[in-house]
Amino acid sequence: MAGFPGQGYPGAGQAGPYSGGPYGGGAAPGQPYGAPPAGPYGGAAPGGGAPQGVDPEAFSWFQAVDADRSGYISVKELKQALLNSNWSAFNDETCLLMINMFDRTRSGRIDVYGFAALLRFIQQWKNLFQQYDRDQSGSISFSELQQAFSQMGYNLSPQFSQLLLSRYAQRSSNPSIQLDRFIHICMQLQSLTDAFREKDTGMVGNVRLGYEDFLTMVMTRML
Repeated sequence: MAGFPGQGYPGAGQAGPYSGGPYGGGAAPGQPYGAPPAGPYGGAAPGGGAPQGVDPEAFSWFQAVDADRSGYISVKELKQALLNSNWSAFNDETCLLMINMFDRTRSGRIDVYGFAALLRFIQQWKNLFQQYDRDQSGSISFSELQQAFSQMGYNLSPQFSQLLLSRYAQRSSNPSIQLDRFIHICMQLQSLTDAFREKDTGMVGNVRLGYEDFLTMVMTRML
């Protein structure tokens, strides 16, 4: 499925200025909503079961999250369903980004198949996030973020990591990054890295780029 970390996201231990490789998979998150409301959905199996190819647990969660019973999940509904470790809701930008990734119809919503794929995607990133959250605090600190970038194959300076932390961290005396922002940062980095790599035909980590080429590269890759 397009957009999974295993398809072009950076992996540890890769040589050169870029990297790539699969991440480990993961099961869908557990059902946190209790018994889902009853009701039919298009494509569901006889008797109200999950549609073919959709995990029953993911289908139950889909029914619970689909508050307006439309058969689709909107950005607003997704935001209300996802929480960081500090009980804060996922931010709007990350929810919109993920909806767009799995929205096959470009309607701004995802169906049950897109939602099931999204759950797998989030769980993969959650597994990775927990791996880099070495002190098990529930958030990523500056040093943990720098180590994460290094292990994912990015050769980024501490100054750049600090810039990202300042941009995306929660405002506090000890800034750190929650899961939603971690997903957002990594996806943006990969998208821009892919765009840069298209220009860097020699794979040396440097390109000669005109101003409008730079703007085009960024605008066509913004998530």
